[in-house]
Amino acid sequence: MNMMKKWLPVLGLGLLLILAACGGNNDTDQGEGNGDATDNEGNTTEEKGTLQIGLNNWAENVAVSNMWKVILEDKGYTVELKTVEKAALYEALKNDDLDVGLEVWLPHTDKPLYESYKEDVAFHKDETWFEGTELGLYVPEYVEDINSIPDLKGKADKFGGNIVGIDAGSSLYGLTEDALKEYGLENYDQQSASGPFMTAELGNAIKDEEPILVTLWKPHWVFAEYKVKLLKDPKGVYGEKEDISWMSRQGFKEDMPKVAKAIKTWKMDDESLGSLMNEVKKADEALDGARTWVENNQDLVKEWTSHIE
Repeated sequence: MNMMKKWLPVLGLGLLLILAACGGNNDTDQGEGNGDATDNEGNTTEEKGTLQIGLNNWAENVAVSNMWKVILEDKGYTVELKTVEKAALYEALKNDDLDVGLEVWLPHTDKPLYESYKEDVAFHKDETWFEGTELGLYVPEYVEDINSIPDLKGKADKFGGNIVGIDAGSSLYGLTEDALKEYGLENYDQQSASGPFMTAELGNAIKDEEPILVTLWKPHWVFAEYKVKLLKDPKGVYGEKEDISWMSRQGFKEDMPKVAKAIKTWKMDDESLGSLMNEVKKADEALDGARTWVENNQDLVKEWTSHIE
């Protein structure tokens, strides 16, 4: 019995050392490459970190955000999509609550937000993924007597005095308010709504061949579905054609260099982005549509991600 008492402390210490060795280090590596994950087909892959993408509820933003979720999760990352309004996205990046925002229109549309946040958010202005945007006021082609914004003067009754817009925090909403003042269209009110609501209203009006006035932008799947025309803007309130780049929280490129390089390499045109948006639109879930597109466009995806093992 005395011998057993003598060895109990030694045995206890040995047990503690074994448990410590089995438990390992509980600290989480915040960089790329830690643990295992499961890709979209159920295969086990190396876990490389978690990425939070801020998603605006616009057709092209929903499409590309879900596309990157599919691509990066196939590479072993965990990707969370967080739906926020435009202004809230910038604030979240400033506060490190989100990692990435995939859509910045410059030099004109997002200039106010860029000027407000350029010291606190990393804008990758030179890393353009889409060139040649358009935005402004649109009507169906059968509205033959309206071809420019000045043509709207005195014809508010034709549209019930209503412009179907998108969320009030968007740059497009603000530019439209500027256009109403610049062109003296006091009899029009802009309706603040979502992108999907706007396209639903547009589709319903076109189905019944009724006049409707909406705010719209290119790229968008609408142009493959309906015949609409951009109203000429002689005063240039909406600016010239622009390019789309991306932004991130400060330090993101250092924390996830491989992801940052993939997004930097990313390029799309009317055809590739249009086909992605159509797949997303057709699917019951946006993620399913994005997955279908990724599966059918592996050559392009590999160009963007060839450096990620």
